[in-house]
Amino acid sequence: MKILLIGANGTVGSAVAKELAQRHEVVAIGLTSGEFQVDISDSGSIRKLFERTGKFDALVCAAGSVTFAALEQMTSDSFTLGLQNKLMGQVNLLLIGREYANDGASFTFTSGILNRDPILSGASAALVNGAIDAFVRAAAIELPRGLRVNSVSPTVLEEAMGVYAPYFRGFKPVPAAEVALAYAKSVEGLQTGQTYIVG
Repeated sequence: MKILLIGANGTVGSAVAKELAQRHEVVAIGLTSGEFQVDISDSGSIRKLFERTGKFDALVCAAGSVTFAALEQMTSDSFTLGLQNKLMGQVNLLLIGREYANDGASFTFTSGILNRDPILSGASAALVNGAIDAFVRAAAIELPRGLRVNSVSPTVLEEAMGVYAPYFRGFKPVPAAEVALAYAKSVEGLQTGQTYIVG
């Protein structure tokens, strides 16, 4: 399969690339790195990406930004980053990408644990993650040509605890390699409309 991997240079993306590249052609894509570049918050950039990469069998997005701040400090503008980048970025990857996807192709998006198990300063992440998982369930029943869509919802990564440990006290972190298996299940399996919870 030809797999487009957005966020290939990140902690999750690197693990996904290592897992899938053993069996497939993985095209590494990033904001500033990789074989191709894309800004997922810009639908024009997304379309240019697909025009350059051409047809594909699977797309994985392991990228997306949100604002982490105390709710009392947040305004409506504070939510814009997560809504335009992590949420609508992934939605637009499907809306535009379906034109370039081969029959039976899959889309795998990334949400996260915070809509199920919130933390301080995580309101934007919780909102966006919940919306992504809901979008996946709803979009799956309408996709034509055997197209599939799933999301992966991991807890905090072992590799990220050096930075995020103060925010995730009591959480059991998981290794990125374990999270990568959920992406492989989505890409190489047949299920659709699923959220694969890791941790």
